[in-house]
Amino acid sequence: MTVELMANVSQHPGWKPVWSALMASQVRVKELEEELRTRQLSLICAFNQLLDLKDMNTGVHSTRLAEWAVRVARQLGITEKDLYQYEVAALLHDVGKIGIPDAILRKPAPLTPEERALMNKHPEYSWSILRQLTGLEEAQQFALHHHESMDGSGYPAGLRGTEIPLGSRIVSVIDAFDAMVSSRPYRKGLPVEEAIRRLNQSSGTQFDPTVVQVFLSIAQPELNAVFAAAGTSVSAAL
Repeated sequence: MTVELMANVSQHPGWKPVWSALMASQVRVKELEEELRTRQLSLICAFNQLLDLKDMNTGVHSTRLAEWAVRVARQLGITEKDLYQYEVAALLHDVGKIGIPDAILRKPAPLTPEERALMNKHPEYSWSILRQLTGLEEAQQFALHHHESMDGSGYPAGLRGTEIPLGSRIVSVIDAFDAMVSSRPYRKGLPVEEAIRRLNQSSGTQFDPTVVQVFLSIAQPELNAVFAAAGTSVSAAL
C-alpha cells in the first residue's frame, strides 16, 4: 500500500478505528523491539562482566578491542548500521573462555599440547554462547573464526584469505596486538614498538595486510586516547 493510498484510506470514516488500531500496533512493535535490544545489550554487558570476573585481563582487553574494531570497520567502509555486529564480536569474542579451566587460563607457564588443544576450543564455545542471542548472526561467525590465519594455518576451520569473515580478520589483528602488549601470568607485555613490528612481520601470513595497515594508522597516533577511552593506559598494559 502506497503512502498516498494509506493517507486516503485513513480519512475514510469506517477505517478510523482500524487505522488507530494499526498505528497503535506499530507503536507497540517498536516498543517491543527497543525493549528486546535493551535486554540484549544488558546481556552483552553481563557477559563482559562475567569475563572480567573469570579473567581480570579479559574484560578490559575486550573493551579496548570493541573501541578499535568499530574504528577499523568504519575505515574499511562498514556502514553504521552494521558496526554493531563488529563491536559485539570484539567485545565477546573470548566469552567462550568461561568454559576453560582456571588452571589453564592462569597457568604461569607455557601450555602443554593437551592444554593448548582445550584452549583452542574457546572460539567454538564463544560461538555456541552467542548463537543463543538473536540478531547476532554475523557477530557469531566473527567470534568463531577470530583465530583463523590468512595462510590457512589457523583454527577452528583452517580458513584462508577472504574465506575468513572481515570481522574475524579485524578481531584477529587487534586481539593479537592487545595480547602482545598486555602482561600475562607467564610473561610480561611487549613494548608497543615490538608488537607493531610483529604485526607487520606476520602481515599476509597470519594477518590481513589491509586490516593491519588500517589498524596501525589508527592505533599509532591515537594509542593513548584509545586506551584512556577503555579506562586504562598504554603504560598499564605493559
